[in-house]
Amino acid sequence: MNTIRLTAAQAAIRYIANQFNEDGVPFIAGCWAIFGHGNVAGLGEALHAERENFNTWRGHNEQTMAHSAIAYSKQLGRRRAMMVTSSIGPGATNMVTAAALAHVNRIPVLFMPGDVFAGRGPDPVLQQVEDFGDGTISANDCFRPVSRYFDRITRPEQLLTALPRAFRTMTDPADCGPVTLAFCQDVQAEAHDWPEDFFAPRTWRVRRVQPDPVELTMIAALLKEATSPVIIAGGGVHYSGAHAALKEFAETFNIPVVESQAGKSSLPWDHPLNFGPVGVTGASSANAVCAAADVVIGVGTRFQDFTTGSWTLFQTPARKLVSLNVQAYDAAKHGAEPLCADAAAGLAALGRAMAGKRFDAPDAALKADWFMAADQVTAAPGADENALPTDMQVIGAVQRSAGPDTVVMCAAGTMPGELHKLWKAGKPMSYHMEYGYSCMGYEIAGALGIKMAQPERDVVCMIGDGSYMMANSELATAVMMGIKITLVITDNRGFGCINRLQIGTGGAEFNNLLDHAHHVNRSHIDFAAHAGSMGAMTRKVATIAELEAALFEARAAPGPFVVVIDTDPYPSTEAGGTWWDVAVPEVSTRDNVRKARENYIRNLKAQRAN
Repeated sequence: MNTIRLTAAQAAIRYIANQFNEDGVPFIAGCWAIFGHGNVAGLGEALHAERENFNTWRGHNEQTMAHSAIAYSKQLGRRRAMMVTSSIGPGATNMVTAAALAHVNRIPVLFMPGDVFAGRGPDPVLQQVEDFGDGTISANDCFRPVSRYFDRITRPEQLLTALPRAFRTMTDPADCGPVTLAFCQDVQAEAHDWPEDFFAPRTWRVRRVQPDPVELTMIAALLKEATSPVIIAGGGVHYSGAHAALKEFAETFNIPVVESQAGKSSLPWDHPLNFGPVGVTGASSANAVCAAADVVIGVGTRFQDFTTGSWTLFQTPARKLVSLNVQAYDAAKHGAEPLCADAAAGLAALGRAMAGKRFDAPDAALKADWFMAADQVTAAPGADENALPTDMQVIGAVQRSAGPDTVVMCAAGTMPGELHKLWKAGKPMSYHMEYGYSCMGYEIAGALGIKMAQPERDVVCMIGDGSYMMANSELATAVMMGIKITLVITDNRGFGCINRLQIGTGGAEFNNLLDHAHHVNRSHIDFAAHAGSMGAMTRKVATIAELEAALFEARAAPGPFVVVIDTDPYPSTEAGGTWWDVAVPEVSTRDNVRKARENYIRNLKAQRAN
């Protein structure tokens, strides 16, 4: 057997660079890195040696550079991924939030934080977390519950099994998610004689799981007896590339389709059978067909509480739940009849099994009425209107300025709910929402990752002032890398979304808007100046008309372009939506809380566990 002598870090990078997807390109597109004492000497030297063949990018924050990696993979339907490395200690734990986000959303990313010395000679090292009762624990054990596969590399030869397991996990549609290889810093620098064939190029094929014949027969029979089914399209439609299969299935059987946050853009918004977004942030049209459905067919959805109205949405007494999902865990949720399969393969097989069946057309007036209501709240205000713009009007302005290749993206705050309801998504993957974890701070880094994934797309990031304040440093990275993204910052002076939830659950306005938080000096943040100081082109606008003009200007900008607009923190779209279970205190001295509790108990009675 021929061998080659390399350090463990050099071997890891050489192996990673030689793993390909079915399109013939490297599965790992490169590495985001912030170096510290846990990775600079070993992995840093290895990455430098491979810099011509394997990209390394420098971020400004470990969490947000991982967000960029996640957004990159999500936008490409998980067909590619990125690696992220940090030092031991705070650099590593900074990435735990991003790992949780990737885990919830089923997105592959390779985390490779530095770790303590396997030999333990210099223990305790700088930044080491010591467990008084377990000498094997380090800060990286925080990654265990938020990783699909976790390993600690304490010997070089462990990479011979750990790395293939990592790639198996990241490319498996059922187990897909984040992988953490905690890499002891002395081991990174240790040499080993590696089999040369370990570095031979390898192609990782994404498995298309076919449906079980018994499950298929049972569900086809169930659907043949149905009268008013509905399809909930989830993120699995995108990851399977099942857009055409979904369209054909819906059209063949005349079944309305509604979309979760992750599934939005599965069908074009104007397709006659697309009845819009579903659930808490859903359209009245979508929620009406769900309430009346006798069979609910989830395709690639986790049935999150926002999708199901905390399980109050499906009101037909004898309704059945069907879950077509590649992951058996999701396929069996809430007593669903499982069809454990790839979304495209499952829809095609189910279509063949149901040949000859066709349902009555859904009520087209529901869809027409919804979009009439949506158009009213997104319309530009009159020239004589003197009020602060609403978030809905901002969305309308961005929609009117969008082109066929625009991707609108967001993650947390007011905008996810309003965008889910109001944005008219055309092409698949033209709507990018991180709402599985609803992680503030994903937005700017995510926009950067989307643009890196698809440079030809026009990426518009919708972000509130609260999220901007939490994580804005990757705007400087976008400037440094010459990556064009457009930011629309809506400044409602605080956490407007949670302030409305606080009011809605009977609470007093407290500690959410800046004016309602403890302060000695009032906050006056100049977001345009701040973004400009990082090198972005910026505009502060006062009206919707000025916003549209600035967005037109942004199209010609060579780099990041930021538009800031003050908005009203109180209004939201009243049409559509359904109940969301947010527990209200049983005991309070305040009348508003007691009344909210009474309403909460009434809604609980409509909740169904399965």
